[in-house]
Amino acid sequence: MELFWILLFSSVSTLAWGQGVYAPANAQIVHSGAACNVKDDNISERIYTIKEGDTLVLQCIVKGHPRPQVRWTKTAGSASDKFQETSIYNETLRIEGIQRVQGGRYYCKADNGVGVAAIKSIRVDVQYLDTPVLTVHQTISDVRGSYYQEKTVFLRCTVNSNPPARFIWKRGSMLIEQSKDNGVDIYEPLYTQGETKVLKLKNLRPKDFADYTCQVSVRNVCNIEDKSITFRLTNATSPPMIRLSVNDTVVVDPGQDVLLTCEVTAGFPQPNVTWTRYPGPLPLSALVRESTLILRAVTPADAGFYNCTAVNNVGNPARKNVNLVVRTMSNLTFQITPDSNKDSETIQMGRDLKLSCHVDATPQEKVNYTWYKNGVPVYNSETLILLRSDPDMAPGTSSLEIVDMKFRDLATYSCVANFPGSRVPELRVDVNISQNSVSPPVLSVPPGGQIVSVREGGNVELVCLVADGKPRPPILWSRTEKDLLMPSGRPIVETPDGRLRLRNVSRDMMGAYRCQTAPYNGLNIKRREAQVQLNVQYPPILDPVFQDVRSRNYQMVTLRCTVLRSNPPRLADIRWFRNGDFIRMPMPDLKEMPELKFKLEPNNNGSYECRVSNSAGTSTCTFNVTAQPYNAEFYFDTPNPVRILKGNNYSYTLQWTQRDPEATDPIIGYWINVRKNKQVLLSKQIDLKSKEPEKGVLMSHTISDLRIPLSYEVRLAPVTTYSTGDYVSRIIQYSEPYTYPRPSDHVCGFEDERICGFSQDRSDVFDWTRQNHLSQNPKRSANTGPETDRSGTKEGYYMYIEASRPRVKGDKARLLSPLFNVSSNRGPKGSGRVPYCVSFYYHMKGKHIGTLNVLLRVRSIASVDSVMWTKSGDQGSDWKKAFFGISPSGPFQIVFEGIRGPSYEGDIAIDDVSITIGKCKQENTVANAGKTVLIGGSHSLQLANWLTFGLCCFLSLLYR
Repeated sequence: MELFWILLFSSVSTLAWGQGVYAPANAQIVHSGAACNVKDDNISERIYTIKEGDTLVLQCIVKGHPRPQVRWTKTAGSASDKFQETSIYNETLRIEGIQRVQGGRYYCKADNGVGVAAIKSIRVDVQYLDTPVLTVHQTISDVRGSYYQEKTVFLRCTVNSNPPARFIWKRGSMLIEQSKDNGVDIYEPLYTQGETKVLKLKNLRPKDFADYTCQVSVRNVCNIEDKSITFRLTNATSPPMIRLSVNDTVVVDPGQDVLLTCEVTAGFPQPNVTWTRYPGPLPLSALVRESTLILRAVTPADAGFYNCTAVNNVGNPARKNVNLVVRTMSNLTFQITPDSNKDSETIQMGRDLKLSCHVDATPQEKVNYTWYKNGVPVYNSETLILLRSDPDMAPGTSSLEIVDMKFRDLATYSCVANFPGSRVPELRVDVNISQNSVSPPVLSVPPGGQIVSVREGGNVELVCLVADGKPRPPILWSRTEKDLLMPSGRPIVETPDGRLRLRNVSRDMMGAYRCQTAPYNGLNIKRREAQVQLNVQYPPILDPVFQDVRSRNYQMVTLRCTVLRSNPPRLADIRWFRNGDFIRMPMPDLKEMPELKFKLEPNNNGSYECRVSNSAGTSTCTFNVTAQPYNAEFYFDTPNPVRILKGNNYSYTLQWTQRDPEATDPIIGYWINVRKNKQVLLSKQIDLKSKEPEKGVLMSHTISDLRIPLSYEVRLAPVTTYSTGDYVSRIIQYSEPYTYPRPSDHVCGFEDERICGFSQDRSDVFDWTRQNHLSQNPKRSANTGPETDRSGTKEGYYMYIEASRPRVKGDKARLLSPLFNVSSNRGPKGSGRVPYCVSFYYHMKGKHIGTLNVLLRVRSIASVDSVMWTKSGDQGSDWKKAFFGISPSGPFQIVFEGIRGPSYEGDIAIDDVSITIGKCKQENTVANAGKTVLIGGSHSLQLANWLTFGLCCFLSLLYR
């Protein structure tokens, strides 16, 4: 991110104009979470490395005007974990406890409607190391008859990790090295990718029966510790074998208890037995006791495949499956099929007739069908033929064929379905066959029912009646348009009485509905069908629903309300209202677009409504018509335009543009309010002095006498001759003023979370902490540490080390400045290096104070740390100033090293670090007594000046 200072400072009552600043969005991704490493690979791609379980924090730092909207998306990483459908609209993306499947490329898109959206990406690499799995496989083969037997054992170690793990094999506590033992071979199988290592024991020897350890390591990346697993190999080691106490398929009645036992018949070490189910998990009522699975009072929902698995990491796991079937029967239906060879639709003497019976059952093939004629069982004969499974019907359908029907065949036939020997109740259906009891159905729609109209949101009934049909079949409803589902979400809906009831009707339900006679529970003949058209009426759909209209006073304004759709399309009424009052005007033409024209004056601003009605209801177009100017748009960019004044004050240059300034009467000024804790500190009008705002042109106003580091609310509203616009508000706050890579007189007070580009040293024991009086722990150790920052304000921040537990004596915390490279600079004539002066304030109060060191770390072939300043022990309750000069010889950093003393009353703090070009004013003076190192001469001056310039250089590169 580039940090820009807009140095447009002027007096409090002066307004300044710049060039057009409407700017397209720009973006940069920075991280502030628990990163292990951030680097650029060989194709200049940023890679963010993080440990699984840590917190990922990515920030999309944007600039542009108006302020861009930020959207985060992600493509798949190690697993398909996309969240495009749940994109995050926020500048900060935070993922607590990140998992490996959440690795991948993250995109930040910033768009403000000006130019092309800015897109930046960063690849997140999640690092992890699982506990390895060690399995043993052995081969036994006879060679030369019975004289010689070779036994080879393979120990296979597998692990999931990122990055790829390194494997180490041990026998007991001794490292196994292939080159030193001809009886072993260590290799990686061809079909794996660095996740498996095999230890081959060739022709087992007595010493090979031992404890074997597979240790895996990712070389402490992200502080991930090594993991290992151990297996004891003996001459009894063998793979598991199991057998089940039941058959492969178990059929039971609902409510019955089921006991499944998986007996281990072989295997050493003792195998571990587990039970699983497919599909879904084990039932909640399931009870596992060692190798036995108990299912109490099973229901149809408990049916499925139950898997028993025995594992001892030797050979392959032993598995057995049991298919549990729970008997069920429901929905018994029948069909009457007249002689199909004659295309008959009625019962006729001398022709064939078929009665069919079907039940939905589990298991379907175990259902037993029994047919009765007038209560007497039916057996196969020349005229009555029983079919256990009718090939012309759905599977599991039983049929009774009556051949060459006679008067004696007119009777009541019954079909009974049951499971022999089961407690599941049998189901029965009776079919009366007589010349008067069976007739084809006639399907009809009642008069006026072909088209049914209903208002949106209402309830409706579609009707198809069956007349003269015996038995009366159910009616099936569906949509005539292909691929459209019924309102219930199903393709077909059955109604026993032919009445389809729809509730809360919406316009997407409108269309044609088909009704058909069902082929079951009646005659199995050509379906009768009809159609009913559903017409959903709804009020007019208008555009715009709402529109903000701005205009100059005494100009003509035209309001148009467009009717997009309407059902019925004929409009009944059009009326205009202002602020709720009816506007009397000639009756508009209902066939034309509703329109209202008038001259805008100060007394007719307000809310205008166009109410358009049809027989289904009324809809409204709303217009907010006003001569008020549009809001000001605060200038958005990364920096806060701040200038430090003398003392502890700062000034802030407020910047903004005016949205569409020519839309209303000329803007003559702005009202500005400055508030702190709802108390108004400043309220005044800024006069534009006859200079009207221009679209996209930056304006600025300097607010002074603000106190570091307090924040303030600023409200701004444009003013015209006739009105004042709405106020817009923003919070302004002090931020550290490090910007360009050039020498600076600014002081870093650690008020900004970026702490001027300083960072924690990862090689130390603990970290420095940013804190102020308001955020410090109320239970903190007494008699140590500062109460406020160096300026004495409770809101001001400082950096400190906490000496309480778990810290112990000698623990070090190092705070690193940015890395500076000022090799191109030259010092004054006659010198080869630029001098700088480093100054800071320190606070060392407490009877257990340790040591504060300030080091110069110069980067060359190897980094060299030199102590430039040091102080130990209690220095009193006041902040004290220290300074020294430097003239470094290459890229460098300044390191603040805090060392914990003998106990908890040893908090050390620093504040207001500054780096300036030139020599320190008291360069050859001993700054402190006691353990203070005497700093003087050109070396000190060079180092100080170099630090200032380098700090700025690094910050520019860091945020570019």
